[in-house]
Amino acid sequence: MRFNRMLLSSTLVVVALVVQVTVLARLQLPGAVPDLLLLTVVALALVYGHTSGALIGFGAGLLADLAPPADHAAGRYALVLCVIGYLVGLARPENGRLTSATGPMVVVVAAAVVSTLLYAGVGALVGDTAARHVGLGSLLFTAALYDLLLAPFTVPLIMALARRAENDPLAESPAGTGDVSSGWASSGTGLRIGRQRGGLRIRAARTRASRAGRIRGVKRL
Repeated sequence: MRFNRMLLSSTLVVVALVVQVTVLARLQLPGAVPDLLLLTVVALALVYGHTSGALIGFGAGLLADLAPPADHAAGRYALVLCVIGYLVGLARPENGRLTSATGPMVVVVAAAVVSTLLYAGVGALVGDTAARHVGLGSLLFTAALYDLLLAPFTVPLIMALARRAENDPLAESPAGTGDVSSGWASSGTGLRIGRQRGGLRIRAARTRASRAGRIRGVKRL
């Protein structure tokens, strides 16, 4: 992994973990807890691919395993996020473009469900039966719901930062060209800034062309 990729990924993971532990974990919502760390891994894996996604997921999960007040065996969440980062990275198109917000939203829901199942499955292997007392169905539903509600405010921003750090040409593309983060932002959150700028540029070009045509007509007269 490149240095700027490692630096950005480490910073985003640490910030997500701090917010996760200090804010989201204390909301006392019914069922699961919104998983900002999972969304960070998903967003970075969609930009960097499966290899970097697996490495970032493993590091993020290991930090979560060691951060207080962790009440499970170390390495449990590292395994879960490593698998999630690898699988999400496989879903990234080779050209890095998705034409709508549907794809990333499906990926977020699938990642929330699969991570909950993996976490509960690994817990069952080591004798942790907490998921049975809470109800696995309730955990799956609330995890997918909370992460889906949180995703439009976090995933597009993280993906845009990752592309800019990589000097990716897609980071500067207008919203209408099919960029993953800009497409999600425009259709999922109502932000159409890139499209508006493109429209203004087209109108300005047409105005200049019409003025030039009038000037030529005057000169001919």
